[in-house]
Parts: sequence; structure tokens; C-alpha cells
Amino acid sequence: MSFDIVCFDCDSTLSKIEGIDELGRQSGLFDELVALTNAAMNGELALEDVYGKRLSLIKPDKARMDWLADLYISEMVEGVEEVFSTLLNQGKQVHIISGGIRQAILPLAERLGLAVDHVHAVDVLFNADGTYKDFDQQSPLAKNGGKAIICQQIKHEDLTMAMVGDGKTDLEAKQAGAKMIGFGGVAERAIMVEQADVFVKEHSLMAVLPHLV
Repeated sequence: MSFDIVCFDCDSTLSKIEGIDELGRQSGLFDELVALTNAAMNGELALEDVYGKRLSLIKPDKARMDWLADLYISEMVEGVEEVFSTLLNQGKQVHIISGGIRQAILPLAERLGLAVDHVHAVDVLFNADGTYKDFDQQSPLAKNGGKAIICQQIKHEDLTMAMVGDGKTDLEAKQAGAKMIGFGGVAERAIMVEQADVFVKEHSLMAVLPHLV
């Protein structure tokens, strides 16, 4: 089936990393943050119960945000650039919908040819000196159900939509009428294997392309 709108998660889908966990690695808090992230992605904890807690533990500043942006690109999943090039050349609407930090994801999106307004993620707020202040607590993507809200905002009634991702929050796109393409090339989660409409486990994102065009 061919889709008019194709949405991608970022962490463990477009890039091999979980961005907030990697910020935690720099702070010596990697194991603690991974446990929280996995609990949310596996559906064991609500995202809103872990989102602010993770950021308050690591308090990432602007310099670390730039570091993370570079890491997203250097750890890009195999086949990502080819998939985006193919979809965009076919005139499809392509979006990134992520619970990650928007400032860190934007350079990756730019490299993939996406417009800024097609990147939906959570903004981090900084103090004047570049230190961490807060995150956008009004963002739906910092809460459970947020990806369904974003999908509903960008989906037109007569257009078909697919979501590609690895975790429980990505499955929320089904509530907006999207077909769920589970990608297990980085992280294979039981809830995605069970509930995705299609699941691929190859390491290259190219494996999802036949299900989208």
C-alpha cells in the first residue's frame, strides 16, 4: 500500500541512539535513564512520569545539545537517507514525530531534506547563559497520547498515513488512522511486534520502504 503521509520516530528508528539516554551517559546516569526510557517505551510507565524526571536529572545545556545533534547524525541508521530521498522525490509528506529534544533533532532533519515545520519534538528552554532551564511542558509529545494528537493535526481526511517507529508511543498513531510499521532494526520491543500492522527486524531502514510506496 502506498501512503500520502509518512511519519517517523527518531530515536532507535532514524538514529541508533536514544538521545536523552546519551545525555545521561555524559552525566554518569546512563543506566538510570535507560531504565526509565525502556519502561516508557515498553508501556510499563506513562511517558509523562519519566520525561521531566530524566531531564531534571541531567540538566542538558546548549553545548551538550550541539553534541547530541552531531551524535544523531553520526549514528544514523543504515538506509535512512535513501528512504527519505525516495519518499520526498515521490512527493510524499514526510514528518518526524519524536518525544526527543527538537533542537538536537533539527540538524538531522535538515540533512534529510525536511522542512523545520515537519519536525515535531519537544523544545528545551535555556537560561541566558545557555544552562538548562526547563522543557516545554505544554508539548503533547512529552506525554502519553501525544503522537496521536500530532498525527491528527497533520492528517487530512482524504490522505493515507503511515507511522514508522519502535516503541509504545509510536503505536498511538494508530488512533489517528495511521498504519503502524514497526522497525526493530535497533530495538526489538515485544509490544511493537505484537501490535504493529507490519514489523520488520532488518538493520537497514530500507526494509520499511516496500511497505510505504
